[in-house]
Amino acid sequence: MNDIKGLKIGFAMTGSFCTFDKAFEQMQLLSEMGAEITPIISANSSSMDTRFGSADEHIAKAEKICNKKAILTIKDAEPIGPKNLTDIMIVAPCTGNTLAKLAYSITDTPITMAVKSHLRNFRPVIINISTNDALAGSLKNIGYLMNMKNYYFVPFRQDDSVKKPTSLISDFTLIPQTIISALNGTQIQPVIV
Repeated sequence: MNDIKGLKIGFAMTGSFCTFDKAFEQMQLLSEMGAEITPIISANSSSMDTRFGSADEHIAKAEKICNKKAILTIKDAEPIGPKNLTDIMIVAPCTGNTLAKLAYSITDTPITMAVKSHLRNFRPVIINISTNDALAGSLKNIGYLMNMKNYYFVPFRQDDSVKKPTSLISDFTLIPQTIISALNGTQIQPVIV
């Protein structure tokens, strides 16, 4: 597969608020490429106002880009798999907290439920890391998910090796290429950029 047009994408956003602008840029790009996007927003992201914007602004922006109501609850995320609502799921940004929950199959947020429900159909999940403890407490979860079937990673790098030496962030601009690779069953390389 080499085309995103017509692809049903679940775009799940967790609480790395400082990267939301990058996530929205890619959401917009995927929409312009012809994807049908369902926004899924974590409980914290849909309820917390931060210096990066209000929760209401973020929800409204996602819904405007996708022309679809955002999924904000576990209950609303559960039908994703049974109703075949997504061909691929992207978690962008994906925090260390969400990485840990996915690695241990904990389903207590709209995001983890969306991923679990989506995976029942053996379809790809793309992880776009954004966490300050990636090279510390979260490293084992990254390694674990990298070895799990149907999980793919957007290439990542240290974002500030001097001030935040354990922090990693994915290159959001590589989301479209990662989608194509994942749909073809391969991890885009190099995964560390």
